[in-house]
Amino acid sequence: MLAPGTINVRLAAVRRLAYEAADTGLLSPDLAAGIRRVKGAKKLGTRLGNWLTADEARSLWQLPNMHTVKGKRDRAILAVLLGCGLRRIDLSFDHIQRREDHWAIVDLVGKGGHIRTVPMPAWVKQTIDDWQAVAQITHGRIFRCVCRKGVVWGTEITEKVVWHVVKEYAERLGVSKLAPHDLRRSCARLCHESGGELEQIQFLLGHVSVQTTEKYLGCRQRFRHAVNDRLGIGPDSAIQP
Repeated sequence: MLAPGTINVRLAAVRRLAYEAADTGLLSPDLAAGIRRVKGAKKLGTRLGNWLTADEARSLWQLPNMHTVKGKRDRAILAVLLGCGLRRIDLSFDHIQRREDHWAIVDLVGKGGHIRTVPMPAWVKQTIDDWQAVAQITHGRIFRCVCRKGVVWGTEITEKVVWHVVKEYAERLGVSKLAPHDLRRSCARLCHESGGELEQIQFLLGHVSVQTTEKYLGCRQRFRHAVNDRLGIGPDSAIQP
């Protein structure tokens, strides 16, 4: 079952195709008009999701035991989700490179096949280095399975493993119903609250539309402390020499 927004985007493409086909004589005008009259899916309500505060986010990724193999892996998983705002963590060591004297995830293929480069904070890179050292892996996928005895095996992990990691530590933190995507939302909001520009957050998340980014931030217009109240250009504003 597709979300209403996804259905409407695809339906808009079909309408446009019908218009072009009718314009070139490949489709009868009546049939094209009928296609364009198809109504989109109704979107009932707004999916809000969950956002972590800065203190909650900091506590969450530091909860895993840093002295065990699984703990180091789980720390790195949570750090990547919170610090880089990724949808998935099927990353390879080749993805992590230096750009403008800063660590980054290079040429990441995201939703819709869009390719982008995601900055990686130094503390996130350190958690990956700690995991890499104990796992003794240097190529291929970064994250692997860890058995109960602490032995690293396999060549990758599934999304189900990531869900279990987030759920395990969210319950220990006392946060209910926290999903991996909520960590992406939390990354976006924390970037915004720390003064990050909306355009840069959009680049970070890989959103085509800035409206999608605003939904991730949970933004709403404020009137009590409006952004244009303190422009400094009113008649009572001090004139600087």
